Amino acid sequence: MAYVDGFVVPVKKARVDEYKKLAELADEVWREHGAIAYVECLADDVPDGELTSFPRAVQLQDDEVVGFAWIVYRSREQRDEVNRKVMEDPRIRPQQQDWPFEGRRLIFGGFVPFIGL
Repeated sequence: MAYVDGFVVPVKKARVDEYKKLAELADEVWREHGAIAYVECLADDVPDGELTSFPRAVQLQDDEVVGFAWIVYRSREQRDEVNRKVMEDPRIRPQQQDWPFEGRRLIFGGFVPFIGL
């Protein structure tokens, strides 16, 4: 059964080009280690909600845009193995990066799809 990691993150507008380059690298690294698909998006039509919304979820600031991403794997077990390899990959060392987004407000989680994959 397929497995999906999903992410919502606030990206600094002034650093969108850096974010896109990082996403290109991440796509390469995750796929090299076994991910089936890697998708990155930037908000285009994402209104503020009165109670909940993507902007509210990440406490979006005026100088930021919402990023939305997902990665597809063959299974939860395969995802765990892929992510272990990614975290050991010197190209993606989270603790050594000056990320173009606010990591403390990044939302992520793993999901079991039931339609579409």
